[in-house]
Amino acid sequence: MNENHLIDIIKSLTKSRYIGDDCAYLEDLGITVTQDSLVEGVHFNLDWITPYQLGNKAIKVNISDVLASGAEPAYALVSVSMPSDCTENFVKEFYKGLNDGLLSVAIEGMNPPEIIGGDLTGGDKIFISICMIGRVNGRNISSRSNAQIGYKVAVCGLHGSSAAGLRLLKNGKSRPENLIKAHISPYLYPKLALNVSRSVPLPYAMMDTSDGLGDALFKMALASNITLSIDFEKIPYDKDIKNFDDWENLILFGGEDYGLVAVLPPDYISAGWFIIGEADSKQDVPLIVKKNGNCIKYSSVDEFTFNHFS
Repeated sequence: MNENHLIDIIKSLTKSRYIGDDCAYLEDLGITVTQDSLVEGVHFNLDWITPYQLGNKAIKVNISDVLASGAEPAYALVSVSMPSDCTENFVKEFYKGLNDGLLSVAIEGMNPPEIIGGDLTGGDKIFISICMIGRVNGRNISSRSNAQIGYKVAVCGLHGSSAAGLRLLKNGKSRPENLIKAHISPYLYPKLALNVSRSVPLPYAMMDTSDGLGDALFKMALASNITLSIDFEKIPYDKDIKNFDDWENLILFGGEDYGLVAVLPPDYISAGWFIIGEADSKQDVPLIVKKNGNCIKYSSVDEFTFNHFS
């Protein structure tokens, strides 16, 4: 089974016009809504992440989607399923991490998001599901289908670091610490995200890179019926990644970085963004990556990205 194929089935059966972007934009209510889940043994392992770090990352994963929509993170509903051997201290540390994660994205002129409820249940393993609500307040909300011919592709954040950090953890290594930290404690970009939605008057596309930069680029190109042409050499990354044999694939397809990638009108790209390519008219493939003097054409990225159902 393939996750994207299952989403297409669900969208067809529900006939929902909201399924497609990572956040649903409910224009009549003036909000965006998203929900993500973390499963023990799939998304995290308590051997290498503390309860505090887990809570901190869990909330940031959801805040990231709201920021990428262009909305202001406002409220969260947190549901946690835990086995009976989880302690009271685990709960305390987990929620401390949640609270600090909320505070970390409060920028000037914006109140920190609030936890307003959720659910607690028992289970065989730890399962976390968070619903995050964003406040629109007149901002221009993004959609992956809004990329336009002539726009520039811009990114912020380092790419591939989290995937490299995860591989180190799985191999029992604790260095380089910068790569480990990228996986355990992702950095978000609220100022850049909200500046786009406040200043760009035209339709635009923006996503986070939680499923990998290449995956986000492919999805935006496909949804917008265009081709995105990327210069690999312009993608920002941590030089320590070059110690991995497949470092180029980590940069392009490694997930859980939570940087931003946007396809924007050229006149509205501010400081902090790195231009890595442009949007062209539709060609034979959605994504073209120029690397080492070659043009690599991607008609699909499924073989390079994580599949929950493989």
